[in-house]
Amino acid sequence: MTWLRTLAGCAAATACLLTAARAEETDPGAIVAAQFAAGGNHTGVRASGAKGVCLKGEFVPAPGAAALSKAPHFAKAVPVTARFSMGGSNPKVSDKAKPVTRGFAMRMEDPAGDMVFVVISAPVFSTKTPAQLLEFLQVRAPGPDGKPDAEKIKAFSAQNPETTRQAAWLNARPVPASYAGVDYWAVHAYTLTNAKNEGKVAKLKFVSADKAGLSDDELKAKPDSFYGDELKERLAKGPARFDLVAILAEPGDPTADPTASWPEENRKAETLGTLSIAAIAPDAACDARTFDPVAELPEGVAGPTDDPMFAIRSPAYAVSVSRRAN
Repeated sequence: MTWLRTLAGCAAATACLLTAARAEETDPGAIVAAQFAAGGNHTGVRASGAKGVCLKGEFVPAPGAAALSKAPHFAKAVPVTARFSMGGSNPKVSDKAKPVTRGFAMRMEDPAGDMVFVVISAPVFSTKTPAQLLEFLQVRAPGPDGKPDAEKIKAFSAQNPETTRQAAWLNARPVPASYAGVDYWAVHAYTLTNAKNEGKVAKLKFVSADKAGLSDDELKAKPDSFYGDELKERLAKGPARFDLVAILAEPGDPTADPTASWPEENRKAETLGTLSIAAIAPDAACDARTFDPVAELPEGVAGPTDDPMFAIRSPAYAVSVSRRAN
């Protein structure tokens, strides 16, 4: 991997060309179509995170954040538009579902340019390449009986064992008691560059201040949609807070494979700031723009140029928005 990237994100022409080239290796339209098919082909919804709630809040940087990144968002408090969601394209998915990731998309707003992250409640993604993602989704498409073919999924998993890591991680943990009660990871490796043009590779994690999981009995007692009401009650008492932590890479840590996790307990971590979610917002506040974590990164924060799953996100999101609007 490249440790000191002198060109940051898509602000650098070379990085943009690399990102575009990788994104074209698999048709993003085919991936989005497969996402919708796997979720039941609902219309007017997102291809991923169809069920969710829009939010407003604030990000306050930690005193030492600017030493890691020159992004203006790490120099002063900025407003945030965010959205919690359930994974997948089914807007009727149960909040009790497992193994399903919970999602957290956010836009940290600044006049000089926004900073967008899309993170999930697991340290790894389900696939490492767009082609693998397409097949992962296709084998999960419901058949005439409304159910996916278990044998196809089993065969695919045997041939692609890394695609089982996320589900195994989620299955080993309780269902979160709240959207705000679980940690979220940006599964890609970012490069943070400061004003001295010193770069550090890191994975970003949003650490909940109030983690809580549900026991089996507690889960059985819940209705299929309880996260929205729980969040209203929680925010009526005060903001939901997350610390943004940069987990710093060491030599040998993979940066091009989002199915591979880093040993966090053995890595140095730096707190970049605190994200406070203060209120639920109208859906229109989140629907007006796409949360694009590839195109919307400021100078001082760069996504990976060697991770094809990062590259495919921007064109896939554009296809999803187009389908949702038509």
